[in-house]
Amino acid sequence: MINNGNYRYLIALLTTVFISGCATISQPQSNQVKIASHTFVTLPTPAQLGYSLTASQLITATWHQTSHQLPVQLQVTPQALALAGFSSWGSRILSLDYTNHQLSTYVMPGLGSTLPEPKQVLFNMMITLWPLSAWQQPLQQIGWQLKQTANHRQLVDNKGVVVADINYQNANKLKGVITFVNHKPNYTITIKTLQYQRQ
Repeated sequence: MINNGNYRYLIALLTTVFISGCATISQPQSNQVKIASHTFVTLPTPAQLGYSLTASQLITATWHQTSHQLPVQLQVTPQALALAGFSSWGSRILSLDYTNHQLSTYVMPGLGSTLPEPKQVLFNMMITLWPLSAWQQPLQQIGWQLKQTANHRQLVDNKGVVVADINYQNANKLKGVITFVNHKPNYTITIKTLQYQRQ
C-alpha cells in the first residue's frame, strides 16, 4: 500500500497522463477531464455503463520500475457514480460523486498536493470499463478515437498517434487484470477488480 511519502509519485503518474493534443477548452465543465496539454474530454454518463455496479478495485501505478497502490471502491447506478480511494490504514483519502453531469470531489485536508486527482482516477476507470459506444462522441469532439479489438483497446489522439494501450486479461472486463500502458510519459497502470456485484 502507499504511504504519505509516496503519494507524490501517484499524482505524477495519474494526473500527467497525456502529453499530446491540440483542442483547447478555456473553461472546462465539471464533468470534463484533462487528457493532454490544453485538451479536455467530456466523461460519459454513469448510465452509459449499461448496468449497475458495485466493485472493490486495486489500482497499481508503475513508473521507472517503482510501483504504488491505491485501493478504490466504485459504485455506479443509472443515476449516479461514487468513487472513493483509501489509504493503507483504511481512511478515505479521496472521493468523487458524479450526478446530473456534475462532478464533486474530496481530498483529505493536507494531502491535496500529493494525492492523485480524483477526476483522473475516474477517467482511468471509465476509459477501461465503459463501452466503446459511450466514448465515441466525447472523443470525436476533440478529434480523438478509442479503437477496440477483442481484449485490447487503443486511445489515439488527433494526430493519429497511439497515446495508450489497454489490455484485458479476460473478455469480462471485471475479471482478471486490466493493464493501461501510457506511452508518453512511459508508465503503466493496472486495475484489478477484487470483488464486484453487477445488476
